[in-house]
Amino acid sequence: MPRPLFDKIWDAHVVRSLDALDVVYIDRHLIHEVTSPQAFDELAARGLELFRPSQILATADHNVPTLNQHLPIAEPLSRSQVDKLTENCQKYGIELYGLGHERQGIVHVIGPELGLTQPGLTMVCGDSHTSTHGAFGAVAFGIGTSQVAQVMASQCLLLSRPKRMRISVEGELRPGVTAKDLILYIIAQLGTGGATGHFVEYAGSAVRSLSMEGRMTVCNMSIEMGARGGLIAPDATTFAYVAGRPFAPQGAAWDDAVAYWQTLYSDEDAVFDTEFTYDAAAITPMITYGTNPGMGIAITGHVPNEVPAAEAESFDKSLKYMGFERGESLLGKQIDYVFIGSCTNSRIEDLRAVAAYVAGKQKAEHVAAFIVPGSKQVEQQAIAEGIDKIFAAAGFELREPGCSACLAMNEDKIPAGAYCVATSNRNFEGRQGPGSRTLLASPLVAAITAVQGRIVDITQYLN
Repeated sequence: MPRPLFDKIWDAHVVRSLDALDVVYIDRHLIHEVTSPQAFDELAARGLELFRPSQILATADHNVPTLNQHLPIAEPLSRSQVDKLTENCQKYGIELYGLGHERQGIVHVIGPELGLTQPGLTMVCGDSHTSTHGAFGAVAFGIGTSQVAQVMASQCLLLSRPKRMRISVEGELRPGVTAKDLILYIIAQLGTGGATGHFVEYAGSAVRSLSMEGRMTVCNMSIEMGARGGLIAPDATTFAYVAGRPFAPQGAAWDDAVAYWQTLYSDEDAVFDTEFTYDAAAITPMITYGTNPGMGIAITGHVPNEVPAAEAESFDKSLKYMGFERGESLLGKQIDYVFIGSCTNSRIEDLRAVAAYVAGKQKAEHVAAFIVPGSKQVEQQAIAEGIDKIFAAAGFELREPGCSACLAMNEDKIPAGAYCVATSNRNFEGRQGPGSRTLLASPLVAAITAVQGRIVDITQYLN
């Protein structure tokens, strides 16, 4: 029987089937300071051992400051959570890349850059954006705290198999249109619940043309349309990215791995529960106007005038929070903050795109613009390439790695009422701080907005 890629990987990891549920083996478990403490407490309370500590990797990312990381964390709760992670990792023998470590960073950035993320694996983390790792042809998804404890104790999870969806984007993307625009466009088409219950495979010539970092951006935001996760079939682009990284197979093991990875694709006649196809030429630079990622429009478009009656109340509530009106154009809207970072867009390719535009320019005086690299390795690479100097000359602040203003669990918060163009993945009410107003966009849109000080048609400003 022809099978989708998802089923090939899932079936290879089923230990046992129990009626409608499968016991699925987990290859890689990533943890951080937010969702792991309760899981460790459950192990201790039940007298359970950590089954396979060598298959767990820990880092501190959500609660860490992005300035003066050499100093003790000032905020008490954040300091407590990071300290608890350090204590638990020492107790259970888990590799930890904490503050000050050369490999520290956002969990979904360091996994791929270290070669821990590989095709054909099952990967989990107590974080919804674990779907990022699916860009490599892995089945990767976020789990809850009780499931974190399950994996710690057994290296397995009891799961129901998701439905399968394929989203194909065919053709060539326009100038100025990035992977972030592609996924914002798809979410705007399907809505925040359009992929609920599904695992999404992204396909088509436009997807295949993306770099690995672009593919990670797409898979990262799968969760924002309700999907369990997203993945892309591995190819030569994937193999070239993984090759030579610290945890990648070496020598003969590399040849064996690639031979297996080359079998990881959806069979020609594979059947999906749901399929969608989009024309890449129809996608333009995007921006969100509301309080969920599905409320996105072309940057030159207008806030919708009409919505289904059942959605009208929540729609108008969202617009009131954002200070926008039905039918309004966002062009010319003054912006207060620009945040470039998060597990969606904080990799070296993102920083290079921003630097390429802002070189020789200055940000608008009234805009506070800060850039938070996804890892120490990204930070050091930016410094080595002189990108830090370009940012400084343009008035942008390059900070230290962490989740930062993506979710405001740390010191980086956007003030109430302020507008922030952010490259992160969520724009919920208060996501970046109580009362903050978030507009999601690509790094290129964010960079141009910072320089112009307002929302503009970026196609008029491309170099």
